Amino acid sequence: MSLVPDDLYQDLVLEHKRAPRHFGELAAPTHEAQGRNPQCGDEVRVQLRIEDDRVRDIGFSGQGCAICVASTSMMTEVMLGKEVEAARALQERFRAVLTGQAEPGEMPAGKLESLAGVRNYPSRVKCALLGWHALMHALAQPVAPSPAVQEREP
Repeated sequence: MSLVPDDLYQDLVLEHKRAPRHFGELAAPTHEAQGRNPQCGDEVRVQLRIEDDRVRDIGFSGQGCAICVASTSMMTEVMLGKEVEAARALQERFRAVLTGQAEPGEMPAGKLESLAGVRNYPSRVKCALLGWHALMHALAQPVAPSPAVQEREP
């Protein structure tokens, strides 16, 4: 018997679509990456501020379907404050649940279980994972610091 919910658009998913958490650009990200699904047009940019090997701040921007936006919004909530390695491990676990390689009960973040029903709709799995893929790329791509503006001596 599967513990996966059948309803793709649960109330929690719709709530995160209507009012996404951590939506907007960060003032001074240390890491960022963009993801795009050319099949449907979803686009997401994830920005992070990593300090002392922890996600100290996170934000995202872009546009997408309800599943894409809700999944990315929930991701930002659970990643805030996580150590980088814990963030990577959670991403792997979430991906395993959505691709049917693990059961939802094995996922440490309860709210994310509301997205487990996506695995019943293979064409929507990419939507739910887009922000998570951007997160992994962002963790691997520090932003180049902008050159300091040097004042000239008179």
